[in-house]
Amino acid sequence: MIFAMFKRSGNQRVIERLHGDIVAAVRQPSLYADYGVDDTFDARYEVLILCATLLVRRLALSPSPGPEVSQELTDRIFSELDAAMREMGVGDLAVPKRIKKLAAAFLGRRKAYDAALSAASTEQMAASLSRNVYGLEPAEGAARAARLARYAFAVEAAFSAAPLEIFVKGSAPFPKAEAIE
Repeated sequence: MIFAMFKRSGNQRVIERLHGDIVAAVRQPSLYADYGVDDTFDARYEVLILCATLLVRRLALSPSPGPEVSQELTDRIFSELDAAMREMGVGDLAVPKRIKKLAAAFLGRRKAYDAALSAASTEQMAASLSRNVYGLEPAEGAARAARLARYAFAVEAAFSAAPLEIFVKGSAPFPKAEAIE
């Protein structure tokens, strides 16, 4: 019974690759140099949430194995965050509390981004990104977040146009951030 917890998924290679695709998307220098996202742990986490939400959403809306891969990818993201915090020296007792806060933030932002994507509203997305990524009230930060909102919709469009096989056998087609005006 206990060994079932340690069973490796048949999707392990897919999860590792997709996680790497998210990390590569988050590390695009243009997001920080051109989009004005602060190069801090918190801001990078917010960009991670955005990129992960877009990919997890695409997979979750797909036929099998999409939803399973979506859940496993989400689990992997938080497993990596746990390891990163421990590597940064966060105490063993504090890590679960921080992960719980990060997970709550992920779920809240995912809901907000899903709503903006479903409504096809760049303004709604910009308002959410203004608050979450830039730490500004939507009224003052929406213009600053507009390009990042357009990037989110470009990612959504690229993901929607790609068949599920691309995600399972290839790479997630994240557009280059610098290509978005």
